[in-house]
Parts: sequence; structure tokens; C-alpha cells
Amino acid sequence: MDIIGVSVPRIDAIDKVTGRAAYVGDLEVSGMLHGKILRSPLPHALITGIDTSEALKLPGVTAVLTRGDLEGLDPFYGAVVRDRPFIATDKVRYQGEPVAAAVAVDLATAEEALDLIQVEYEELPVVSDTLEALSGTGETVHDTNLCRESGYEWGDVADAFAKADHVFEDTFTFPMVYHYAMEPHAVIADYSNQGITVWSTAQHPFLVREDLARMFGFQLQQVRVVVPYLGGGYGSKSYTKLEPLVVALSKVAGRPVRVALTVEEAFKTIRRHSARCTVKTGVMNDGKFVARECLIHLDTGAYADNGPLVADRAAERVMGAYHWDNVKIKSYAVYTNSTPAGSFRSIGAPQAAWASESQVDIIADALGLDPLEIRLKNLVIKGEEFRPDRRPLDADPAAGLRLAAQAIGMNLDREPEDQDSELPIKIGRGIGCNLSGVGSSPTSTAIVRLHVDGTVTVFAGTTEIGQGSRGVLAQVASQELQVPLDQVGMVSSDTGIVPYDRSTGSSRSTTMMGLAVQGAAKEVKEQLLELGALHFDCPEEELSVNDGVVLRGTESVAYGTLIEEEFGGRAGELLGRGYVTPRMNNGRLRQGPAFWEVGIAAAQIEVDTDTGAIRIPHYVSVADVGVAINPQQCEGQDEGASMQGLGHTLFEEMVYEDGQLLNPNMVDYKVPTFADLPGDLESMMIENHDGPGPFGAKGLGEGGIVSAAPSVANALFQATGVRIKDLPLTPERVWRAIRDAKE
Repeated sequence: MDIIGVSVPRIDAIDKVTGRAAYVGDLEVSGMLHGKILRSPLPHALITGIDTSEALKLPGVTAVLTRGDLEGLDPFYGAVVRDRPFIATDKVRYQGEPVAAAVAVDLATAEEALDLIQVEYEELPVVSDTLEALSGTGETVHDTNLCRESGYEWGDVADAFAKADHVFEDTFTFPMVYHYAMEPHAVIADYSNQGITVWSTAQHPFLVREDLARMFGFQLQQVRVVVPYLGGGYGSKSYTKLEPLVVALSKVAGRPVRVALTVEEAFKTIRRHSARCTVKTGVMNDGKFVARECLIHLDTGAYADNGPLVADRAAERVMGAYHWDNVKIKSYAVYTNSTPAGSFRSIGAPQAAWASESQVDIIADALGLDPLEIRLKNLVIKGEEFRPDRRPLDADPAAGLRLAAQAIGMNLDREPEDQDSELPIKIGRGIGCNLSGVGSSPTSTAIVRLHVDGTVTVFAGTTEIGQGSRGVLAQVASQELQVPLDQVGMVSSDTGIVPYDRSTGSSRSTTMMGLAVQGAAKEVKEQLLELGALHFDCPEEELSVNDGVVLRGTESVAYGTLIEEEFGGRAGELLGRGYVTPRMNNGRLRQGPAFWEVGIAAAQIEVDTDTGAIRIPHYVSVADVGVAINPQQCEGQDEGASMQGLGHTLFEEMVYEDGQLLNPNMVDYKVPTFADLPGDLESMMIENHDGPGPFGAKGLGEGGIVSAAPSVANALFQATGVRIKDLPLTPERVWRAIRDAKE
């Protein structure tokens, strides 16, 4: 029986399409009240007074939460730096920061109560530009505007630049973008003196549990975080977000409370970092790269969240997939008065690849080289130790790049594009390539139970956010135990029931939790073989398992029969435990990253020079997956990442003016729809059976977003001769660039 490499249907598909899937907004808890949040209308101000007396008089209002209710609590949280209070204390640092919250018998009453809360502010100057923020001459968001300084340096960059035949320097900007998960953040909290139970849209329930225990003074065993069905995350629901505020509301109200954010409120909760990236590269006449120097400024918003780690990753990923003997990179995460920025699919990589891969084409054009040729000349090769103290490359980017280029007709021996100068429609082809170290935090545990009827239940802490982890983990257990897939059940994302998992993100679930599930299933299989040896009175080496039975030659015995023989009657079960730790497999996972995820894209575009509109007839993404456990789900993950990448490439941007977010809604913030799909969206899977995960698998889901922007911008240059260095490539921006180039 072989279930690996089979595109089986999602195990949650029926529940989702029939509406049986219960999300946080669908749950009802006995005695539950409803909460709404009063948010600051100002981006930067001292709070000089709060009056809740009129709100508390409103019939149906149970409680109002303000900074005055924080006694005995630690209100600060953060993924790396604990600098964010769940409700504003001394001042507000961005428009939309919670300053109070009301609890009532229904939403309408809670919303009405917000209008009765009086807050007095003393406005402060707004910090909105990262360069000005670091100048040391203006206002500060915190004690300092510098959240994190990161970087890499080796070799002698100055000497390499002096000896290079050419030195190129370019500056690129990347916009603020919003995750736009289908389900905004939602939490139900039930606080008592004995503990806390939370139902949340959390990607990292165990990390949320730890924060809540610390903030509210409980032991870990007194805090339970449950994640029901969840409508997408993409990093927006990583770490702790809304949970502490709702727990505090339940505490002051004395009853369970639900808070479900609107889309506009979610815009003011988390976003991706905007970036300004200056790249300086030394090159020889033959196109060989000799040195790279970069200066990256990331706008991390009002609070750090995951900004420090994003700065670290951007510094690494701006080096691209290339070999460098001389490097000097500085990356800064900078506080501003805007929505806090944090994790978003492939942290730091889209910003870095946009700059790096755009400049590679600039260099190729200046030297008269083919864009594919110059990349192949400089790419790192499989097995190369190309980053200090990092794992050698376990992928083959050159092979993937050739596949992508060939798919859109961008071979080295191709003929030049024949453009009709009389027609406004111009055709271009572009490519992009990047590497990201992923699979963070080698800490996962799983339990597998084999029941007396031969069925299996897998307990795993991975959060199903739409990526298909439940199905993939079930396939892993099915394959290892040789049990039909329809006899494998999944229990996940309930810290009171399932064993520990560090997080869901960084393309780690298939690899890390997959290994844990495989290990737990192997432990069960070992017990089966031991019982089988007793049953047949033979050495274990003579036995095998298949389709729910233990085999010895032509003889077989069902798993359930062995359990009955061991426990006596129809009782008992076999239990397996699986662990992933940095020390396992002789420290195989101690050195990061767990694996390297390639981000390779190729785009054929058509641009209307009269309007600036870009259409994409053919788009290709290449993923190195090791082994595609479920090929259709792999393609779906890669296609989704590609479309998100095309979103920030073509039109997505959060627009701020004087600290005010102007477009936090579905009308003014455009995301890709089916009408924006490429004519042919192609996902190509490379399977070399060489991944660290179960059966040689690697995670995927992030690589597809990384190189979308440079591949389209490079195609735009090939089509029009216009190089745009600022995203998004809206029709107006493209049209103006074409017009300016003609003048």
C-alpha cells in the first residue's frame, strides 16, 4: 500500500463546502457576551484622560476595559520584544491602537457603548519615514526608533569594488501590504480563578498559551488554547495578537467574551513590512559577481512583533541564490507610527528578492548579457557552503531556473522578441530566483494511537490554516503504519489535548511535524511487530505490515487481533510517541536552516503602453519539494503563494497619509481575484527525494511568493525598456514611466 505521492482529497473538504466546519465566529459558549474595541483616531498621542461612566450606564453593558484595569497584570507581549500592550497605557503609537473595550449582551450595544467613552489626547508629532526616524533629530515612537540592527559582513567589499570592472547601485521600495486572510482575527475567552480557556484563530496556540500564562499569572496547565477551523493566516495570526485583550475582557466581565474583528480592524492589527533597499554590486565584464553591499530599512510600525527576525532574514535573503566572496549588509527594523508589521509568508524575502533580482537584470542589460546566462554563471550549487554557519545548499536552483525559463520560451538560444512598433501591446519575458532558509524551530511532538478496531488517531499540534496539514500528516501515518487513509483520524490544535508543537509557519509543518508523526507511527509499528512475533512465534525480521495486517509469508493477522491478544478481549490500544528536537539524528536539525526553499518564477506578460495595464498570459513557479506527499495540495500551495506575490506586484498597497491609513477596506485595497489570474498559471514540482522530512519531503508554500515581483518587472523592462523600482506596478505607475521615458 502506497499513499505517498497520491493526490487524495482533503479530509476537511466536505465540512468546509457544506458549511459544517465551525469557526470561532460560529461557536457558542454558555453565558457568552460580546466585546468591541475603541481604537485611537490619532497615530501618536499621549492619553491624558479616559471617562467610561456614561458607557457603563448603558443598559446591557457589563464592563468596560481601560488601562485602569491592568493592576496585577503584565500587559506587554511581543514575538521578540515585549513592547506592545494589549490596551494602550501611557500613549497611543498608531491609528487604530486599542484604548478601551466594551462588553455587552450583544454587538449592537457594545458598539453603542464605544460612542459613550470619552478619551482625551495630547497629540504628538508623527513618525512616518524610516530614514527620518533614524536621523536622531525628530520624535521617537519608543525610547528609540531603532527596533533592530542586523547584517552580514565577510571579505573586503571596498577592495572588491575597487577591482571590479563595474559597480551598480540602485534603490528599490516595497509597499506595506495586508495579509487579507478570509477570516479576520476572532477570539472567545473564558477566564476564571482556576484558569483560562481560549478559542482562537491562532497559528501558534502553544506560544499563545505561554504568553497568557505569563501575563495573567497562571501555570501552563491552567491555560488551554483551542483552534477550531481557521480561515487562513499567512503569518497574520502568528504569535499572540488579540487573545490577551479578550481574556482581560472576560476577567472584568466575569463571563466568557467573544471579540471578532472586522476587516478594517484586522488591517490595523498586523501587516507586512514595507522596505527601502539600496543594493550595490560589483561585477566583472563577464558578468561574474564579486561583491555586494546592501542597506535595508524595514518599517516595522508601532511595535516590534516579529520585526527583528524579519530584519535578520531580509539581510540574508538579499544575497539571493548567488555566491559571494565579499559581502557587507546592514538591515534595520525601524519603528514608525503605523500598524505593527510582523510575519507574512516568507518573511523578508519578497522585499529582498524584489531589489536583488531586479538589479541582476539591470546588470545583465548593461553588460549585454542574457538574464538567464548571468544567473547561471553566479548561482550557488547543490552542496555548497555558501553562508557562514548555515547548512550547505540542499537544492539545485540552476535546474529549477532552466525549467522555468524553458516553460515561457526564455532559453539561451531564443530569438529576440519581435515587437510591432505600431501596436500598443508589447510582450516581455522575465525571471527571478531566490533562496530562503526555512523550517524554523526543530521542536515538534506527536502521538499516534492504534485502536482495537485497527483505526488510527493522530494527535498533532500543527494548526490547519488552509495549507492541508491535516491531510498530509494523515497520509504520513497511513503510509508508515500501512493503514487505509480513511481509517486515520486527526486531532489538532488544542493545547489541552495534543502534544507540543512550536509553531505553524516557515514551511515547517510537513518537515517537522511530519517527522514527529512518522516517528510516533514507527513506534506503534515496532510494537505491532513485537506482538506479531509473539503471535507467530518467530523473529520480527520475518514480519512485515500491509493494509492493516502483520504478514508472515502467506499468513496474516489483523492489527486489532494483536491488540486483543495483548490486552485480553476487545480492549486496549497501542500508543506511539514522536519527537523532533535539535539533537535528533545526530544533530541533523541543530544547524539551520532545516532546508533551503527555492523561489523561482518566470513570467510572460503583455503590457498596454496606452494604459499601463499588465496582463500575464503565462506564469510559471518552480518548487523543490523533495517528495510531493500530495501533489495536488503542493500545487495549490504554490499557486496560492504565486497569486499573493502577483498581488503585491500589481496593485496591493496600504496607503498612509500623516499617520492615517486611507484604504483599510475591500473597496480601496485591491487583492487578486479570478479575473487577475494568469492565462496559464503553471506550478512545476522538482522531486529529488532529498528532503529532511518524512519520505524525503520538504515543506513548501512560501517560495512561490518570493520572485513574483522581479519576474514581472523584468518582463516589463524587456517589453518596454522601462525599469520601475517601486512597487506596485499599477497601470498609472507603468503608464507614467513609459510616458516619461519617451520625453
